[in-house]
Amino acid sequence: MIGDVLLGAIGMGCFIASLFFLKFWKTTRDRFFLYFALSFFMEGVNRFLLGMIDYSSEQEPLFYVIRLISFSLIIYAIIEKNRVHEKQ
Repeated sequence: MIGDVLLGAIGMGCFIASLFFLKFWKTTRDRFFLYFALSFFMEGVNRFLLGMIDYSSEQEPLFYVIRLISFSLIIYAIIEKNRVHEKQ
């Protein structure tokens, strides 16, 4: 019961962070913020699915794949941002 509440709170936080990064992307058009927005949105969806599916646990491969893609987006965004600054 309390785990579902915590999953909901974490999911809501991820969705809000995604909206903030989307807002920053909209004003700057920097792909760095777009990648972070997508990553946090995917994490929010991941938490939502964990809370809504009864048979789910964090050990299922689907949830690991979603997290892997999400964290890979963050790493890619950081690497791409640093490469752009190195070229200048």
